[in-house]
Order: sequence, then structure tokens, then C-alpha cells
Amino acid sequence: MGDFEDLKTAIESEHPGWLVWRSDAGRWYATRGGDLTDAQLQAGYAMTVAADDAAGLRELLLEQTRREDCTDGER
Repeated sequence: MGDFEDLKTAIESEHPGWLVWRSDAGRWYATRGGDLTDAQLQAGYAMTVAADDAAGLRELLLEQTRREDCTDGER
């Protein structure tokens, strides 16, 4: 599963609501499909995350998921 489209599809399946792309320079990005509230932004939610590779992007998305899981009870 080394080709970009396969990795993109897998990451988007693992993290619904995120759109994945890669820059011309090869950097990996994911952006949320919807808007964040001010409270979510203040809680550290990211609208877009960037990493050098697919593994790094997955880790950043897992961090966002953990952050969401921690703050879900506060809403």
C-alpha cells in the first residue's frame, strides 16, 4: 500500500471528516471537512495538520482524535 491514492484512502477511512492531500514538495496534509467553533480552536483542535510523511500525518490525526475524546464530555 505504498502509492499515494491507497494511503490517502486508508487515512481518510481511519479519520472520517478529514481530507488528505500531498503538496508538490511531498509534504502530507489533512484538513477537516467542516468548521470548528471558537471553543474547539481554544481547546487545541486543528483545522489543518501537516507532516513529512503518511506515518507522521496519522500520528497527528490520532492526537486530534485523542483531544476530541478528552473534550467530548465537556461540551
